[in-house]
Amino acid sequence: MVKHQPLQVYERQLCLSCLTGIYGCRWKRYQRSHDDTTKWERLWFLVLCSTFFLILFWLYFWWEVHNDYNEFNWFLYNRTGYWSDWSIPILVTTAAGFSYVAFLLILALCHTAVGQQMNLHWLHKFAVTVVLVVTVISMISMEQLWGEEWDILLLSFQATGPFLHLGAVAAITLLAWLVAGQFARAEKSCFQAVLLLTYLTVLTALYLVPLSITSPCLMEKNNLGPKPAIIGHQGAPMLAPENTLMSFQEAIEQKASGLYADVKISHDGVPFLMHDNTLRRTTDVEKLFPERVGQDSSMFNWTDLQALNAGQWFLKDDPFWTASSLSEADWALAGNQSVCTLSEVLQLAKNSSKSILFNVRRPPPEHPHRESWINVTLHTVLQSGIQQQHVMWTPDTDRQLVRQMAPGFQQTSAVKKSVKILQEEGIVRLNLRYNQVSTQEIRDSREGNVSLTLFTVSEPWLYSVLWCSGVQSVTSDAPHILRKLPYPIWLMPPEEYKLLWIAADVISFIVIIGVFVLQKWRLGSIRSYNPEQIMLSAAVRRSSRDVNIMKEKLIFSEMNNGLGSAEELSLCSENGYEGYTNEAVTPRDQQHHARMQPNYAQKKPCILQDH
Repeated sequence: MVKHQPLQVYERQLCLSCLTGIYGCRWKRYQRSHDDTTKWERLWFLVLCSTFFLILFWLYFWWEVHNDYNEFNWFLYNRTGYWSDWSIPILVTTAAGFSYVAFLLILALCHTAVGQQMNLHWLHKFAVTVVLVVTVISMISMEQLWGEEWDILLLSFQATGPFLHLGAVAAITLLAWLVAGQFARAEKSCFQAVLLLTYLTVLTALYLVPLSITSPCLMEKNNLGPKPAIIGHQGAPMLAPENTLMSFQEAIEQKASGLYADVKISHDGVPFLMHDNTLRRTTDVEKLFPERVGQDSSMFNWTDLQALNAGQWFLKDDPFWTASSLSEADWALAGNQSVCTLSEVLQLAKNSSKSILFNVRRPPPEHPHRESWINVTLHTVLQSGIQQQHVMWTPDTDRQLVRQMAPGFQQTSAVKKSVKILQEEGIVRLNLRYNQVSTQEIRDSREGNVSLTLFTVSEPWLYSVLWCSGVQSVTSDAPHILRKLPYPIWLMPPEEYKLLWIAADVISFIVIIGVFVLQKWRLGSIRSYNPEQIMLSAAVRRSSRDVNIMKEKLIFSEMNNGLGSAEELSLCSENGYEGYTNEAVTPRDQQHHARMQPNYAQKKPCILQDH
């Protein structure tokens, strides 16, 4: 006859099952193991960690370049001919990849915390590899297409460095629980030494990082200079279509100290405002002049330019995601904007006593005013009647002629030069991109009486850093945001920061020492063995099919009492699995078994616990 014994009842461990199941698809109890992680899986853990830090860096980069999203979109528009907010899909995919990799890393660390063997599933390995490869390719592409943007990282560290340091110290302190646990469980002194040395090296490096942190915002409050003047870049392009009369009116309403415009000259000699070479992005030229979509805007007569709508694109494309915040009246006004002339914006600046900075672009070779573009522009400025000291003149061509005809202009250079050369050339102002100057160069220009205007600054953190650096003025797409800053986002005396730094390091070190002592006390006398592991290890030499059957069908007798002593555990371990499998039992077998193990009936079953 066939004798069946009831299966053993195990305590359910849902959290552990989810942990090993999600990470390595090991949902069943017999698939889990407390053995040491293999070298191959350790290598994959290093790959996972490397991917995490790489995509964290990439995510931080894209978060910090928020100031230049519009510039990035315009850059890709010139290459693809299609306008879209490319930053959104990049941010979404990067955030999704980071969340996925961070989740897997947390699961891996939890495996270490509970003493489970790591065994990353092959689907996760494939996905992590894809994330790693895509991130590397994206970073290489960024270097080739927009390499200058990497400079913003160093600039951003001036604003975030002290806080990133505190966050890193907090993270390495929390990690001490896992490191101390592994140190206490380890049996090899060599492994303990390597683990402890590695952790202490990283910890020491983090503790000393503030020695390399420099920020202009680490200064005494009484040394803070005046708030930089805000010049509306193309007006207020977040509130109205760029380079339109409505946009400049909005900038004036937002208390901008000056206006910035991009100037081009029409085929019949009328200076007008346009940023792009073509009219495709910011007008409805495809509707009125479909055969001239790719033509340079300077090749249009003013009568043709007047017929174009320069506002509907703003409502349709919503480049700054702000169109929905417009009132009904502003929405209607924005949709009816037309191409603006230089004369109109000059008259607006004159009436509001605002300074004006404009970038004049030379017409193409076939243009009739190719050689006289400076004279045409200068004549328009002088004819407007604006005070000369309010005009910041940037073209280098025929600058001496401009000085003679308009000696009151603020001669401005868009090319970076030393202060000495600028003084020799009579240049009183520099107009540069914000990443082209260092803090020391800002101080040198201020000491040399050369005013500095940096573009395009729209994020409060960047404006705060430049404010602390001593910049006199910035051009901005968001004058309505920057004008609300009464003070830099943060300002801290060096001595106060030093005290904060030392206090954070000392507290962290004390906590780490306490964690190591606690973990040593908890785990120092405990080995990584448990009854289930001992019994399952006895079946290593069996075939895989038998092992799986034994692991999945651990049997116990009907007796309710568990093992009460180490002797019972020892007997159970000695007996192995020979008496604990489903098998056909004959009378002869029973007699033979009774002779071989006379006390078998008195032995209690092994009650296996999962540790």
